Amino acid sequence: MFSSDQAGAVFFDVDGTLVPGTSSSVFLAGFLGHRDELAKAEDAYASGALDNRQVSELDAAGWAGVHEDRVSGWLDGLPLVAGIAETVTWCRQNGLVPVLATLAWSPVGSYLTDRFGFHGFGGPRLETAGGRFTGRVARHFDEYDKRDLALAQARELKLVPRSCGAVGDSRSDLPLFASVGLSVAFNASPGAREAATVAVDDNDLRSVLPFLSRLVMPRPRRP
Repeated sequence: MFSSDQAGAVFFDVDGTLVPGTSSSVFLAGFLGHRDELAKAEDAYASGALDNRQVSELDAAGWAGVHEDRVSGWLDGLPLVAGIAETVTWCRQNGLVPVLATLAWSPVGSYLTDRFGFHGFGGPRLETAGGRFTGRVARHFDEYDKRDLALAQARELKLVPRSCGAVGDSRSDLPLFASVGLSVAFNASPGAREAATVAVDDNDLRSVLPFLSRLVMPRPRRP
């Protein structure tokens, strides 16, 4: 639980940020048999040739018939940047609520939230029936939904957007970067770097902490 005297919140992207050099969806697609196809589709999304809905529907089709219980075992091998646990702990110790803001499927958000102690997560959902994935999308979730959910979380925490920060790397982070007080482009694309307050390149997430410390000073809150 978080008290009402939090200094702010930090919204962390997953794919390309916490998961370096790839996405959780491409990683999982390796178990599902459509890794190469999905990687090409994600590249097309990054360039603007496809939208998030198209990529999500392509990916979801590859999940048809897979049992829900299999996913957590696969995610134990998910490649992750160093320093996530320490960064989450630092945020909590300094009055910043750590939240996942991601386009990764909800099993990924749930797994990372439980493993590292994030406050919560939001993202798209795969449809299930009888404990198995159907191959359809239950909830689409794009970069604007990502921004809107993060801002709703800030309101729930009685924080104004300028007291919040975002850490991300790509196109899906741009609307959120434009809406918070501090944005950190972490190992990011040129577009994300241009949009961010600051850019950081490192193999350890803790390298963002000197910049997140700017949020620690008391900020105005919503009444």
